[in-house]
Amino acid sequence: MAAKSKGKSPSCFGYPLSIFFIVINEFCERFSYYGMRAVLVLYFKYFLHWDDNLSTAIYHTFVALCYLMPILGALIADSWLGKFKTIVSLSIVYTIGQAVMSVSSINDLTDHNRDGSPDNMSVHIALSMIGLILIALGTGGIKPCVSAFGGDQFEDYQEKQRTRFFSIFYLSINAGSLISTIITPILRAEDCGIHSKQRCYPLAFGVPAALMAVSLVVFVIGSGMYKKVQPQGNVMIQVFKCIGFAIKNRFRHRSKEFPKREHWLDWASEKYDKRLIAQTKMVLKVLFLYIPLPMFWALFDQQGSRWTLQATTMDGNFGSIQIQPDQMQTVNPILIIIMVPVVDAVIYPLIKKCKINFTPLRKITVGMLLASLAFVAAALVQVQIDKTLPVFPAARQSQIKVINLGTDDVIVQFGPQLQNVTVTSMESTGYMTFETSQLHSLNVTSGNRTENETIEFPGQNRHTLVIKTAETRITAKWLFDNVTSKPEEGNNLIRFINNLPDDINITMEDTSFGTVMSLSASNYASFSGGRKDKIKATTNSTICSVTSKVFGFGSAYTIIINECTGDNLGIMYSEDIAPNTVHMAWQIPQYFILTCAEVVFSVTGLEFSYSQAPSNMKAVLQAGWLLTVAVGNIIVLIVAGASKLSEQWAEYVLFAALLLAVSVIFAVMAYFYTYTDPNEVEAQLDEEEKKQVKKDQDIYEKQAEAVSRM
Repeated sequence: MAAKSKGKSPSCFGYPLSIFFIVINEFCERFSYYGMRAVLVLYFKYFLHWDDNLSTAIYHTFVALCYLMPILGALIADSWLGKFKTIVSLSIVYTIGQAVMSVSSINDLTDHNRDGSPDNMSVHIALSMIGLILIALGTGGIKPCVSAFGGDQFEDYQEKQRTRFFSIFYLSINAGSLISTIITPILRAEDCGIHSKQRCYPLAFGVPAALMAVSLVVFVIGSGMYKKVQPQGNVMIQVFKCIGFAIKNRFRHRSKEFPKREHWLDWASEKYDKRLIAQTKMVLKVLFLYIPLPMFWALFDQQGSRWTLQATTMDGNFGSIQIQPDQMQTVNPILIIIMVPVVDAVIYPLIKKCKINFTPLRKITVGMLLASLAFVAAALVQVQIDKTLPVFPAARQSQIKVINLGTDDVIVQFGPQLQNVTVTSMESTGYMTFETSQLHSLNVTSGNRTENETIEFPGQNRHTLVIKTAETRITAKWLFDNVTSKPEEGNNLIRFINNLPDDINITMEDTSFGTVMSLSASNYASFSGGRKDKIKATTNSTICSVTSKVFGFGSAYTIIINECTGDNLGIMYSEDIAPNTVHMAWQIPQYFILTCAEVVFSVTGLEFSYSQAPSNMKAVLQAGWLLTVAVGNIIVLIVAGASKLSEQWAEYVLFAALLLAVSVIFAVMAYFYTYTDPNEVEAQLDEEEKKQVKKDQDIYEKQAEAVSRM
């Protein structure tokens, strides 16, 4: 038995008091990790200004690193520092990493000219990468230690309490994940800053950093009550040494003169005992089945990357509640809490009543097929989103929109001989696309008045032609529309055109558009989606105001000011970019299917691994299981980088097809797998060892008797 250092172990309701510190520690740590991770991909895209592919790549690299580090953490804890010191040391690293992430997202850190944009983005990127590496080392390193350390606090006779502790422990994980995924996106959506107001990423990262500090303090406070198991050496090292020696020994004896052995691991028998070799065989048998599993995680972990980015192009208006894109990730933990008991108490018993042998490996196969189906659902949603996205001009194209601010209808002829359009009074057209090589002139006609103009545009830009007719002439003015993509984060872009004869000063809520001259336009300003704001205009000491309509998400509008009399402000809306029309609720089916997949895949996979693992090798399989998550995230990098698909729905279909193919391969592997009972194998080994001991004892006694006769 492993030696334990004695600590004070007061109990509460039959449980060691120390475990309550461990549960609180785990809740805070999971809040910290999932809270930071929830907003991470949007931080990459909107703060560091990386594109979708780079944001996805770095996100999955970080997640992969988080799931590679548990192996290092287990080795440090079991071979060197012990679990307690490992948790404390790496928690300090973890807290520093979270703090560095929070600092890296402070816009004013390098915004010396106070224009609202960082002057040295390299500093922010460098700090972000340092913070993420420290977080990956911290969260990954303590992952295999905390739950095992909690289990160490119980005596051998407290098996029932230990089982309940693990249930409470995993409940704290889900609670921390759920609450943080709700809160941190809300914090991110707030505006904060010293010199300029930006999305509040420092707060969204700062709160998880504070929770991680609380987690560390709480854990250290309970120090005097813990039972601390001294490092006993890591069984993984023994397994790797055994495998390495077997391979090396087999290579040395590759000549045909040496007889073959039943299993290649039997070549380690010259150095390692029969028990270790038999246990390693059982472990490798399960690890071989793990080979196809990373593909599942490649799809599953895209909830935090591709699916979150998909939500940014959707409508988050749920009545009185405005859902942020990164909050849609909360659907998974909510459904997990609902589906786990439903599947265990209802679905599985029904399947059993139908006399279907739903073995663990069949459950895992079904989970993989469901995950594939979830990505087909995501692809269908993406197709609908793509139908609503505006078409922007290509490199050698220009788009022109016409607004008629006069009292008479106008006819605009684009030439030579391209297209003509009639625009009625106080109306506007949509954007019309022209090849720049063909567009050279335009002709504006209103009644018997005509205006000709030669035009030349560089391409890949949008322009607005403002026309106002008078009794004697036609005034035509060009506006450059510097918007060639959907507004970010579901925000709306608003600008104003002054259709009054005098200059006018315009504000919308707290945003000032400055003084706008007659027949001129302001710059676009960004406003959060799903709200209405008060518009105020001042001209010749007259103050007029009006409340805008409720803007959706991801739109752009030009608001024309036509009248300012008394307190009334007369305005007209011209839609430049349509708002998001596909509702975020359409993501719920894909989340539901993927959650069902997780329930039958992940829970069953862990249960299967434990049932097939020798008693002292469960940690090895746990490390192997976490490694499949890491490899899955690496697969996302490879597939997304190599596919070069221009359409996002096509990438979803590609991942679905890959997982479907892998599911078929796994089903074939599972068909030929024979279940073993590690307890039975170990009992057989115990019996053989007893017989060998008795045999050795008999030989020793016979030798002793022979010596005595001599």
